[in-house]
Amino acid sequence: MLRSIGAVAAGYFVFAAAAVMLFQLSGREAHADAPLAFKVATTVWGAVFALVGGWLAAHVAVRRPAAHGAYLAVLIAAIAAISVIASPSGSAWSPIVAIVVMAPCAWLGGVLAARRKSM
Repeated sequence: MLRSIGAVAAGYFVFAAAAVMLFQLSGREAHADAPLAFKVATTVWGAVFALVGGWLAAHVAVRRPAAHGAYLAVLIAAIAAISVIASPSGSAWSPIVAIVVMAPCAWLGGVLAARRKSM
């Protein structure tokens, strides 16, 4: 059980650290409106790191590696949904993209890792 929690936490850390790093280096607010080019680049960046996070969670987990990618996807979507609900105003593009694009990428990372493990 602790290994499963650690696997999902490690996957989320990879995803969240990449997001924090991107917004810190760009000097932009995560929930502020942004130009379309920045939104697209951020979406690709987040999707890649969500995929890596799902892959990592699946590899750290001993049993059911694909499920750990799904657990990470649910965690990403849940935190993003809370962020949408909690922010009183402003642009909610980044949490919505996290729900629609990045959470499925985390799940896909887990599935790809599970397939590789079973070969």
